[in-house]
Amino acid sequence: MTTTTSEMPQRLVNLRRWNVALGCLHAVQALAILLMAGNFAITITSNFPVGPPGTRLELPQSLFDLAVGPAVAVFLALAAIDHLLTATIKRATYETDLARGINRFRWVEYAFSATLMLILIGSYSGVTDITAIFAVIGANVGMILFGWLQETLNPIGRSKTTMLPFWCGALVGITPWIAIWFNVIGADTVPGFVYGIVVAEQIFFFSFGLNQWLQYRGLGKWSNYLYGEKVYLVLSLAAKSVLAWQIYGGSLAN
Repeated sequence: MTTTTSEMPQRLVNLRRWNVALGCLHAVQALAILLMAGNFAITITSNFPVGPPGTRLELPQSLFDLAVGPAVAVFLALAAIDHLLTATIKRATYETDLARGINRFRWVEYAFSATLMLILIGSYSGVTDITAIFAVIGANVGMILFGWLQETLNPIGRSKTTMLPFWCGALVGITPWIAIWFNVIGADTVPGFVYGIVVAEQIFFFSFGLNQWLQYRGLGKWSNYLYGEKVYLVLSLAAKSVLAWQIYGGSLAN
């Protein structure tokens, strides 16, 4: 990965503008969803064993209702906080990290926002059992931490590149999507907007991985780490915005 000394200051100024703009866009969308969304909620269930192994399980029991509108607003707000922090009070740390080929703020934010997004995608696909949700959380956070490790082990100026964390993250990260598609394919009926959510968000989620792969293969513009950083910004805005308004249009509009 290469970034010339003369290019770096202007690229960083440009990224700051992007972070300010994207922070504001995410914040406005979060507020809009909160103000316009209806009271739709999805019931999260549990199915605790009632006897020894092999005992017939009872019907799932309601555990709590996940308020969808506030959940959507939260993942948008988390992105807004990330972008605005890196553009202001955490700018120095952010830019120092970028010079090393790392963005710790991205990975921390994704661990929370992308995981909440995946919980919502799964719940709209029928993955509503609390134990399954715990597994989804673990898999997605694990995938994101492997992404962070990929950056940590491959600083700018390295003599060789390891892709082991990337491939471990890919293996972990694909498992929730297997569960989601298992439910979608097996369901008697699935609303069209749910298909739209699953297909669109799977493309977006996998595009984040493709972006990192291109970075560490050093292909074309991705040989510059800051180009890949900007692609992450665009993908994050697109993935969150599309999911937010697909959910709104499908189940939150009054």
